[in-house]
Amino acid sequence: MTTVLYVTANPHDHEKSYSMLVGNEFVQSYRSANPYDEVIHLDLYKMDIPQLDKDIFSGWDKLKAGMDFEQLTEAEIGKLSRINELVDQFVAADKYVFVTPIWNYSYPPVMKSYIDCICIAGKTFKYVPDIGRIGLLSDKKAVHIQASGSFLSPGSDDEDLEMGHRHLKDIMDFVGVSTFEGIFVEGMAVNPQQEPEIKEKALHQAREAARRF
Repeated sequence: MTTVLYVTANPHDHEKSYSMLVGNEFVQSYRSANPYDEVIHLDLYKMDIPQLDKDIFSGWDKLKAGMDFEQLTEAEIGKLSRINELVDQFVAADKYVFVTPIWNYSYPPVMKSYIDCICIAGKTFKYVPDIGRIGLLSDKKAVHIQASGSFLSPGSDDEDLEMGHRHLKDIMDFVGVSTFEGIFVEGMAVNPQQEPEIKEKALHQAREAARRF
C-alpha cells in the first residue's frame, strides 16, 4: 500500500487559509483517485518537533564517540528518539505533500524544524568518498502547495526573494527526491478583486496534480 505524508505548517485550517484550502482539495482528489492509499496528516503545529539544540548535538557527539544510547541524558534520549521516529516515518512513506504559507519570503519556522529532523545522514542521505553527498530517497515524489499575497513563483519578477519553495526544492534534491512539483496560490493581496479567479485556478491545478501524483 502506498503511503502519503500530508505535511502542513499552518496555524489555520482550510476555512481561513488559502494554502490549506488548496491542500485539502489536493488530498480529497488524491483519495478519490487512490482509495486504497494511506494518507497521514502531519499537522506540524500540533506535533512535537524538536529543534536542533545543545541536547541533540551533545547526544549525537556521544553516540559518535561510542557511548550506548541508554547512557545518554534523559533529555538527549527523548529528543533523539523523537527525531528517529520522524525520520523513520519520512523514509517509510512513498509520497509527500507539503502545504505552507509564505511568511516574510519563507515558510513558517516549524517547517524548518521538521526538515532538520528528516535530513539525517545514513537515513535520507549519505556521503561517499570521492563522490560526495548522495540522496537515498530516489524512489519518492513530492508536491509543495504554497500561498502568498504577492507573486513569488518561478518566472515572477520577485522570484529571487522567495525562499520557501526554492529551499524545499533544494532539500528534496538533497535527499534524492527528484520528482517535485509546485502549486502556487498567489497574488491575492496585489489583486484582491481577482481572488475568486486565483483561488479557482489553484484548486483546478490541485485536482489535476492529485490525479497524476
